[in-house]
Amino acid sequence: MNRPAHPPGSLRCGLDTLDQFDEIIDVRTPAEYADDHIPGAINAPVLSNEERVLIGTMYAQESPFKATRLGAALVARHIADHLETLFADRPRSWRPLIYCWRGGKRSGSMATWFNLIGWRARQLDGGYKTWRRHVIDRLADQPARLECIVLTGPTGSGKTRLLQALGQAGAQILDLEGLACHRGSLLGDLPAQPQPSQRGFESNLLRTLDGLDPGRPVFVEAESRRIGQLSLPDSLLRAMHGGRCVRIQAALPQRIEFLLQDYDHLFQDPDAFKGTLDRLIGLHSRQTVHDWHALIDADRRAELFQALVRDHYDPAYRRSSHGHYAGLEQAPAFDYDPTDPDGRRQAIQLMDRLGLGRAVLAG
Repeated sequence: MNRPAHPPGSLRCGLDTLDQFDEIIDVRTPAEYADDHIPGAINAPVLSNEERVLIGTMYAQESPFKATRLGAALVARHIADHLETLFADRPRSWRPLIYCWRGGKRSGSMATWFNLIGWRARQLDGGYKTWRRHVIDRLADQPARLECIVLTGPTGSGKTRLLQALGQAGAQILDLEGLACHRGSLLGDLPAQPQPSQRGFESNLLRTLDGLDPGRPVFVEAESRRIGQLSLPDSLLRAMHGGRCVRIQAALPQRIEFLLQDYDHLFQDPDAFKGTLDRLIGLHSRQTVHDWHALIDADRRAELFQALVRDHYDPAYRRSSHGHYAGLEQAPAFDYDPTDPDGRRQAIQLMDRLGLGRAVLAG
Protein backbone atom coordinates (compact mmCIF):
# COMPACT_ATOMS: atom_id res chain seq x y z
CA MET A 1 0.00 0.00 0.00
CA ASN A 2 1.13 3.59 -0.60
CA ARG A 3 2.29 5.38 2.52
CA PRO A 4 3.19 9.04 2.82
CA ALA A 5 6.82 9.84 3.38
CA HIS A 6 7.65 11.53 6.66
CA PRO A 7 10.49 13.99 7.18
CA PRO A 8 13.37 13.10 9.48
CA GLY A 9 12.38 13.62 13.10
CA SER A 10 8.66 13.19 12.41
CA LEU A 11 6.62 11.67 15.24
CA ARG A 12 4.48 9.82 12.69
CA CYS A 13 5.18 6.52 10.95
CA GLY A 14 3.45 3.93 8.77
CA LEU A 15 2.38 0.31 9.09
CA ASP A 16 5.66 -0.87 7.60
CA THR A 17 7.38 0.01 10.90
CA LEU A 18 5.18 -2.07 13.25
CA ASP A 19 7.91 -4.56 14.08
CA GLN A 20 10.32 -1.79 15.06
CA PHE A 21 8.50 -0.93 18.30
CA ASP A 22 8.54 -2.50 21.75
CA GLU A 23 4.80 -2.13 22.19
CA ILE A 24 1.74 -1.02 20.22
CA ILE A 25 -0.76 1.06 22.19
CA ASP A 26 -4.38 1.54 21.18
CA VAL A 27 -5.72 4.63 22.99
CA ARG A 28 -9.29 4.30 21.70
CA THR A 29 -12.18 3.43 24.01
CA PRO A 30 -12.59 -0.12 25.36
CA ALA A 31 -15.57 -0.61 23.02
CA GLU A 32 -13.58 0.42 19.96
CA TYR A 33 -10.70 -1.83 21.01
CA ALA A 34 -13.03 -4.79 21.62
CA ASP A 35 -14.52 -4.44 18.15
CA ASP A 36 -11.10 -4.65 16.48
CA HIS A 37 -7.49 -3.63 16.97
CA ILE A 38 -4.07 -4.26 15.53
CA PRO A 39 -3.14 -7.78 16.69
CA GLY A 40 -0.86 -7.60 19.70
CA ALA A 41 -1.82 -4.03 20.65
CA ILE A 42 -2.72 -3.25 24.26
CA ASN A 43 -5.57 -0.91 25.22
CA ALA A 44 -4.76 2.26 27.15
CA PRO A 45 -7.89 4.37 26.56
CA VAL A 46 -7.67 8.12 27.02
CA LEU A 47 -11.48 8.39 27.00
CA SER A 48 -14.00 5.91 28.40
CA ASN A 49 -16.91 4.70 26.29
CA GLU A 50 -19.26 7.11 28.04
CA GLU A 51 -16.85 10.06 27.85
CA ARG A 52 -16.43 9.67 24.11
CA VAL A 53 -20.20 9.81 23.63
CA LEU A 54 -20.41 12.86 25.92
CA ILE A 55 -17.69 14.74 24.02
CA GLY A 56 -19.20 13.90 20.66
CA THR A 57 -22.66 15.05 21.72
CA MET A 58 -21.27 18.28 23.20
CA TYR A 59 -19.28 18.95 20.02
CA ALA A 60 -22.34 18.57 17.80
CA GLN A 61 -25.02 20.15 19.97
CA GLU A 62 -23.28 22.80 22.10
CA SER A 63 -19.81 24.02 21.14
CA PRO A 64 -16.72 22.50 19.51
CA PHE A 65 -14.61 24.69 21.81
CA LYS A 66 -16.31 23.46 25.01
CA ALA A 67 -16.09 19.85 23.81
CA THR A 68 -12.39 20.17 22.98
CA ARG A 69 -11.63 21.82 26.32
CA LEU A 70 -13.43 19.13 28.31
CA GLY A 71 -11.91 16.40 26.14
CA ALA A 72 -8.40 17.74 26.75
CA ALA A 73 -8.94 17.63 30.50
CA LEU A 74 -10.28 14.07 30.41
CA VAL A 75 -7.48 12.87 28.13
CA ALA A 76 -4.84 14.46 30.38
CA ARG A 77 -6.26 12.73 33.45
CA HIS A 78 -6.30 9.33 31.77
CA ILE A 79 -2.74 9.74 30.47
CA ALA A 80 -1.60 10.65 33.99
CA ASP A 81 -3.33 7.56 35.38
CA HIS A 82 -1.70 5.31 32.78
CA LEU A 83 1.72 6.79 33.57
CA GLU A 84 1.29 5.95 37.25
CA THR A 85 -0.05 2.42 36.63
CA LEU A 86 0.12 0.67 33.25
CA PHE A 87 3.37 2.28 32.07
CA ALA A 88 5.04 2.87 35.43
CA ASP A 89 7.70 0.18 34.88
CA ARG A 90 8.67 0.98 31.27
CA PRO A 91 12.43 1.64 30.89
CA ARG A 92 14.08 4.77 29.50
CA SER A 93 14.78 2.99 26.20
CA TRP A 94 11.14 1.98 25.62
CA ARG A 95 9.78 2.64 22.10
CA PRO A 96 5.96 2.57 21.83
CA LEU A 97 3.79 3.06 18.76
CA ILE A 98 0.49 4.79 19.55
CA TYR A 99 -2.70 4.97 17.51
CA CYS A 100 -6.31 6.12 17.77
CA TRP A 101 -9.15 6.20 15.22
CA ARG A 102 -7.64 8.56 12.62
CA GLY A 103 -4.21 9.27 14.06
CA GLY A 104 -5.44 12.54 15.54
CA LYS A 105 -5.70 14.20 18.91
CA ARG A 106 -6.03 11.17 21.20
CA SER A 107 -2.89 9.40 20.02
CA GLY A 108 -1.13 12.70 19.38
CA SER A 109 -1.65 13.80 22.98
CA MET A 110 -0.16 10.63 24.41
CA ALA A 111 2.73 10.61 21.93
CA THR A 112 3.59 14.22 22.82
CA TRP A 113 3.70 13.55 26.56
CA PHE A 114 5.66 10.32 26.14
CA ASN A 115 8.30 12.10 24.09
CA LEU A 116 8.50 14.93 26.61
CA ILE A 117 9.21 12.30 29.26
CA GLY A 118 12.03 10.89 27.13
CA TRP A 119 10.52 7.82 25.50
CA ARG A 120 10.87 7.52 21.71
CA ALA A 121 7.14 7.31 21.04
CA ARG A 122 5.65 7.49 17.55
CA GLN A 123 2.12 7.98 16.25
CA LEU A 124 0.64 5.71 13.58
CA ASP A 125 -0.18 7.85 10.58
CA GLY A 126 -3.89 7.55 9.80
CA GLY A 127 -4.54 5.54 12.96
CA TYR A 128 -6.85 2.52 13.02
CA LYS A 129 -8.42 3.54 9.70
CA THR A 130 -5.05 2.96 8.02
CA TRP A 131 -4.91 -0.51 9.57
CA ARG A 132 -8.45 -1.32 8.48
CA ARG A 133 -7.76 -0.33 4.88
CA HIS A 134 -4.62 -2.46 4.97
CA VAL A 135 -6.64 -5.50 6.13
CA ILE A 136 -9.26 -5.05 3.42
CA ASP A 137 -6.67 -4.64 0.68
CA ARG A 138 -4.55 -7.60 1.77
CA LEU A 139 -7.50 -9.97 2.21
CA ALA A 140 -8.57 -9.20 -1.35
CA ASP A 141 -5.47 -10.90 -2.80
CA GLN A 142 -3.57 -12.72 -0.05
CA PRO A 143 -5.55 -16.03 -0.19
CA ALA A 144 -4.80 -16.48 -3.90
CA ARG A 145 -1.29 -17.64 -2.98
CA LEU A 146 -2.59 -20.58 -0.93
CA GLU A 147 -2.41 -24.18 -2.09
CA CYS A 148 -5.44 -25.51 -0.23
CA ILE A 149 -6.17 -29.11 0.69
CA VAL A 150 -9.82 -29.03 1.72
CA LEU A 151 -11.27 -31.51 4.20
CA THR A 152 -14.86 -32.18 3.20
CA GLY A 153 -17.34 -34.44 4.92
CA PRO A 154 -20.70 -34.46 6.67
CA THR A 155 -21.38 -33.12 10.14
CA GLY A 156 -19.96 -35.41 12.82
CA SER A 157 -17.16 -36.81 10.68
CA GLY A 158 -14.62 -34.97 12.85
CA LYS A 159 -13.08 -32.65 10.26
CA THR A 160 -12.08 -30.05 12.85
CA ARG A 161 -10.53 -32.66 15.11
CA LEU A 162 -8.60 -34.11 12.18
CA LEU A 163 -7.47 -30.63 11.13
CA GLN A 164 -6.08 -29.97 14.60
CA ALA A 165 -4.36 -33.38 14.58
CA LEU A 166 -2.74 -32.50 11.25
CA GLY A 167 -1.34 -29.37 12.84
CA GLN A 168 0.05 -31.39 15.73
CA ALA A 169 1.65 -33.77 13.22
CA GLY A 170 3.51 -30.93 11.49
CA ALA A 171 1.16 -29.98 8.68
CA GLN A 172 0.30 -26.38 7.92
CA ILE A 173 -3.34 -25.68 8.77
CA LEU A 174 -5.86 -22.83 8.63
CA ASP A 175 -8.42 -23.29 11.43
CA LEU A 176 -11.23 -20.96 10.38
CA GLU A 177 -13.68 -22.21 13.01
CA GLY A 178 -11.08 -21.60 15.69
CA LEU A 179 -10.64 -18.02 14.50
CA ALA A 180 -14.42 -17.56 14.30
CA CYS A 181 -15.10 -19.18 17.70
CA HIS A 182 -17.88 -21.22 16.12
CA ARG A 183 -18.33 -24.76 14.81
CA GLY A 184 -19.95 -23.58 11.62
CA SER A 185 -23.37 -25.23 11.93
CA LEU A 186 -26.75 -24.26 13.37
CA LEU A 187 -25.66 -25.69 16.73
CA GLY A 188 -22.13 -24.32 16.44
CA ASP A 189 -22.14 -21.67 19.19
CA LEU A 190 -19.36 -22.37 21.68
CA PRO A 191 -20.26 -22.23 25.37
CA ALA A 192 -19.09 -18.98 27.02
CA GLN A 193 -17.15 -18.00 23.87
CA PRO A 194 -18.83 -15.23 21.89
CA GLN A 195 -17.76 -14.72 18.31
CA PRO A 196 -15.46 -11.80 17.51
CA SER A 197 -16.69 -8.89 15.45
CA GLN A 198 -16.40 -9.17 11.67
CA ARG A 199 -13.53 -6.68 11.68
CA GLY A 200 -11.75 -8.44 14.54
CA PHE A 201 -12.11 -11.76 12.75
CA GLU A 202 -10.62 -10.31 9.57
CA SER A 203 -7.65 -8.78 11.40
CA ASN A 204 -6.80 -12.11 13.02
CA LEU A 205 -7.41 -13.96 9.76
CA LEU A 206 -4.89 -11.72 7.99
CA ARG A 207 -2.33 -12.23 10.74
CA THR A 208 -2.79 -16.01 10.38
CA LEU A 209 -2.49 -15.87 6.58
CA ASP A 210 0.66 -13.76 6.85
CA GLY A 211 2.18 -16.50 9.00
CA LEU A 212 1.62 -19.24 6.42
CA ASP A 213 4.37 -20.45 4.11
CA PRO A 214 3.09 -20.18 0.50
CA GLY A 215 5.54 -22.91 -0.50
CA ARG A 216 3.70 -25.51 1.59
CA PRO A 217 0.13 -26.81 1.22
CA VAL A 218 -2.46 -25.64 3.73
CA PHE A 219 -5.08 -27.97 5.15
CA VAL A 220 -8.42 -26.24 5.72
CA GLU A 221 -11.90 -27.46 6.56
CA ALA A 222 -14.65 -26.91 3.99
CA GLU A 223 -16.90 -24.06 5.07
CA SER A 224 -19.89 -22.21 3.73
CA ARG A 225 -19.75 -18.47 3.17
CA ARG A 226 -20.72 -17.82 6.78
CA ILE A 227 -19.40 -19.28 10.02
CA GLY A 228 -22.04 -18.36 12.55
CA GLN A 229 -22.47 -14.58 12.23
CA LEU A 230 -19.17 -14.04 10.39
CA SER A 231 -18.54 -13.94 6.64
CA LEU A 232 -15.48 -15.33 4.89
CA PRO A 233 -13.74 -13.17 2.26
CA ASP A 234 -14.65 -14.02 -1.33
CA SER A 235 -10.96 -14.38 -2.16
CA LEU A 236 -10.53 -17.09 0.48
CA LEU A 237 -13.63 -18.96 -0.68
CA ARG A 238 -12.28 -18.94 -4.23
CA ALA A 239 -8.97 -20.38 -3.04
CA MET A 240 -10.77 -23.12 -1.10
CA HIS A 241 -13.19 -23.97 -3.92
CA GLY A 242 -10.26 -24.28 -6.29
CA GLY A 243 -8.27 -26.46 -3.91
CA ARG A 244 -7.68 -30.17 -3.72
CA CYS A 245 -10.42 -32.01 -1.82
CA VAL A 246 -10.31 -34.99 0.51
CA ARG A 247 -13.57 -36.69 1.47
CA ILE A 248 -13.53 -37.54 5.19
CA GLN A 249 -15.70 -40.56 5.94
CA ALA A 250 -16.78 -41.84 9.34
CA ALA A 251 -19.17 -44.63 10.29
CA LEU A 252 -22.56 -43.43 11.56
CA PRO A 253 -22.17 -44.87 15.09
CA GLN A 254 -18.83 -43.06 15.46
CA ARG A 255 -20.34 -39.82 14.15
CA ILE A 256 -23.18 -40.01 16.69
CA GLU A 257 -20.77 -40.76 19.53
CA PHE A 258 -18.58 -37.84 18.44
CA LEU A 259 -21.57 -35.46 18.29
CA LEU A 260 -22.68 -36.56 21.75
CA GLN A 261 -19.23 -35.62 23.05
CA ASP A 262 -18.89 -32.33 21.18
CA TYR A 263 -22.43 -31.04 21.77
CA ASP A 264 -23.00 -32.29 25.30
CA HIS A 265 -23.29 -28.70 26.56
CA LEU A 266 -26.50 -28.16 24.58
CA PHE A 267 -28.44 -30.39 26.93
CA GLN A 268 -27.52 -28.19 29.90
CA ASP A 269 -30.10 -25.65 28.67
CA PRO A 270 -32.89 -27.66 26.99
CA ASP A 271 -35.11 -24.62 26.36
CA ALA A 272 -32.33 -22.76 24.53
CA PHE A 273 -31.56 -25.93 22.56
CA LYS A 274 -35.20 -26.22 21.49
CA GLY A 275 -35.26 -22.53 20.60
CA THR A 276 -32.30 -23.05 18.28
CA LEU A 277 -34.01 -25.98 16.58
CA ASP A 278 -37.12 -23.82 16.09
CA ARG A 279 -35.10 -21.84 13.56
CA LEU A 280 -35.36 -24.88 11.28
CA ILE A 281 -39.13 -24.58 10.98
CA GLY A 282 -39.65 -23.84 7.32
CA LEU A 283 -36.89 -26.14 6.23
CA HIS A 284 -38.66 -28.87 8.19
CA SER A 285 -42.25 -29.21 9.27
CA ARG A 286 -43.36 -27.89 12.64
CA GLN A 287 -44.24 -31.44 13.63
CA THR A 288 -40.74 -32.70 12.82
CA VAL A 289 -39.15 -30.00 14.98
CA HIS A 290 -41.61 -30.71 17.79
CA ASP A 291 -40.62 -34.39 17.59
CA TRP A 292 -37.02 -33.29 18.12
CA HIS A 293 -38.15 -31.25 21.13
CA ALA A 294 -39.73 -34.37 22.58
CA LEU A 295 -36.45 -36.27 22.24
CA ILE A 296 -34.70 -33.48 24.17
CA ASP A 297 -37.33 -33.61 26.92
CA ALA A 298 -36.92 -37.38 27.15
CA ASP A 299 -33.10 -37.06 27.19
CA ARG A 300 -32.89 -39.45 24.23
CA ARG A 301 -29.73 -37.84 22.96
CA ALA A 302 -28.47 -40.46 20.54
CA GLU A 303 -31.88 -40.71 18.84
CA LEU A 304 -32.01 -36.94 18.50
CA PHE A 305 -28.64 -36.72 16.78
CA GLN A 306 -29.46 -39.65 14.53
CA ALA A 307 -32.62 -37.82 13.43
CA LEU A 308 -30.76 -34.53 12.91
CA VAL A 309 -28.01 -36.23 10.87
CA ARG A 310 -30.48 -38.20 8.75
CA ASP A 311 -33.08 -35.50 8.12
CA HIS A 312 -31.14 -32.24 8.25
CA TYR A 313 -27.35 -32.33 8.22
CA ASP A 314 -26.62 -35.00 5.60
CA PRO A 315 -29.14 -33.66 3.03
CA ALA A 316 -27.80 -30.12 3.57
CA TYR A 317 -24.23 -31.34 3.08
CA ARG A 318 -25.11 -33.08 -0.18
CA ARG A 319 -26.84 -29.95 -1.50
CA SER A 320 -24.11 -27.48 -0.61
CA SER A 321 -20.76 -29.22 -1.06
CA HIS A 322 -21.25 -30.58 -4.55
CA GLY A 323 -22.21 -27.15 -5.83
CA HIS A 324 -19.06 -25.48 -4.49
CA TYR A 325 -16.38 -28.14 -4.99
CA ALA A 326 -16.55 -29.35 -8.57
CA GLY A 327 -13.96 -32.11 -8.08
CA LEU A 328 -15.51 -33.56 -4.95
CA GLU A 329 -16.80 -36.75 -6.57
CA GLN A 330 -13.31 -37.61 -7.83
CA ALA A 331 -11.60 -36.66 -4.56
CA PRO A 332 -9.87 -39.42 -2.57
CA ALA A 333 -11.75 -40.72 0.45
CA PHE A 334 -10.21 -41.16 3.88
CA ASP A 335 -11.81 -43.31 6.56
CA TYR A 336 -11.52 -41.50 9.88
CA ASP A 337 -12.59 -42.36 13.41
CA PRO A 338 -13.30 -39.08 15.23
CA THR A 339 -13.61 -40.91 18.54
CA ASP A 340 -10.09 -42.38 18.38
CA PRO A 341 -7.91 -40.55 20.94
CA ASP A 342 -4.83 -41.09 18.75
CA GLY A 343 -5.74 -38.48 16.17
CA ARG A 344 -2.13 -37.73 15.32
CA ARG A 345 -1.61 -41.28 14.03
CA GLN A 346 -4.59 -40.92 11.71
CA ALA A 347 -3.36 -37.51 10.56
CA ILE A 348 -0.01 -39.02 9.56
CA GLN A 349 -1.86 -41.75 7.70
CA LEU A 350 -3.74 -39.10 5.72
CA MET A 351 -0.49 -37.31 4.83
CA ASP A 352 1.00 -40.56 3.63
CA ARG A 353 -2.17 -41.33 1.68
CA LEU A 354 -1.83 -38.00 -0.13
CA GLY A 355 1.84 -38.60 -0.88
CA LEU A 356 2.98 -35.66 1.22
CA GLY A 357 6.23 -36.29 3.06
CA ARG A 358 6.05 -35.32 6.74
CA ALA A 359 9.47 -33.66 6.56
CA VAL A 360 8.27 -31.45 3.72
CA LEU A 361 5.07 -30.59 5.56
CA ALA A 362 6.98 -29.69 8.70
CA GLY A 363 9.21 -27.36 6.70
